[in-house]
Amino acid sequence: MSQDPYDLLGVDRDADGDAIKKAYRKLARQYHPDVNPDPASQERFKEISRAYEVLSDPQKRAAYDRGGDPFGGVGGFGQGAGFSFTDIMDAFFGGGAGPTQGRGPRSRVRRGQDALIRIEVDLAEAAFGVTRELKVDTAVVCGTCHGEGAAPGSKPVTCETCRGAGEVAHVQRSFLGEVRTLRPCAACRGFGTVIPDPCRECSGDGRVRSRRTLTVKIPAGVDTGTRVQLTEQGEVGPGGGPPGDLYVEIGVAPHETFTRQGDDLHCTVTVPMTAAALGTTLTLPTLEADLVADPDDTEVETEFELEVRAGTQSGSEQVLRGRGVPGLRGGRGDLVVHLVVETPTRLDPRQEELLRELAAIRGEEQPSGQVRPSQKSVFGRLRDAFNTH
Repeated sequence: MSQDPYDLLGVDRDADGDAIKKAYRKLARQYHPDVNPDPASQERFKEISRAYEVLSDPQKRAAYDRGGDPFGGVGGFGQGAGFSFTDIMDAFFGGGAGPTQGRGPRSRVRRGQDALIRIEVDLAEAAFGVTRELKVDTAVVCGTCHGEGAAPGSKPVTCETCRGAGEVAHVQRSFLGEVRTLRPCAACRGFGTVIPDPCRECSGDGRVRSRRTLTVKIPAGVDTGTRVQLTEQGEVGPGGGPPGDLYVEIGVAPHETFTRQGDDLHCTVTVPMTAAALGTTLTLPTLEADLVADPDDTEVETEFELEVRAGTQSGSEQVLRGRGVPGLRGGRGDLVVHLVVETPTRLDPRQEELLRELAAIRGEEQPSGQVRPSQKSVFGRLRDAFNTH
């Protein structure tokens, strides 16, 4: 020891452990590198720490009081036992005897966050695509400081606490000696610089919120929940960093005629009892008709004819191929028409007379009401097969 540890800590030679600890804590708060970055104070802190290491250990204290070397038996380092844990790690892993190497200051410029907005479109717009103009509120680069964060005419300066490193060393004692760890500087928040005169427009963040108009092209075939990505149209990052992406989530409004299941469209058509029995041709609107502003426009098919076959039963379906929704990856779904036969509830005398004549001709005045056996499930048929054996 280059100086008497009792003098370094300012305690008497017969001081107990509590007095030694109290004296060390008082001096550590005064000379700790986090509190006093002066190099001379850092060296003073090292000497105080080594003095406390000697006096807080009964064996080392007794060795020093006898005039011996308190570090002579520690790890075989002898008189040169001034190594810290960091020094040992540096010696083994190539760090050398220099100061602890940290990650350095972090940049003020960072990528912005992604943004999400939701819009609602009609079924026809979702099926065939549409172009929309959107008004979005996002962070943009500050026009006053251009992302620097400092007021015009000023600039960031080097942090005096960490001297631009963005990190400060914290020292702890262990059985191997001093353990040094690096933590982000609290004064500059790890940036290595501070802004003494922040921009009044953005408060030093380098960005402000602004409303802007974007044009988004929604492709054909989207459905509820589909997201359209607009690259680099999201939030500008801190310090004027590159923007994130903007995602437009689609919601499809219900349609009064058609419902969608995947790429297929479904609709229900009610036909009179006589039309179902005799057969007929119906004129139905297409989904494309919702996109036609001019009724006289002949380039878009707005109607199609559906042939209802004679004897059509209620609940039957007709599938029209290729009249559904275009798929995002090509192709097009089908249109499924569900037919419901309408039975009249009110008949005038003449209509009732004609229906009775028809029933007499068909022999249906007293229908038998045949009950057809229900279709058994696979497990039911297996059970009957086992019961017969």
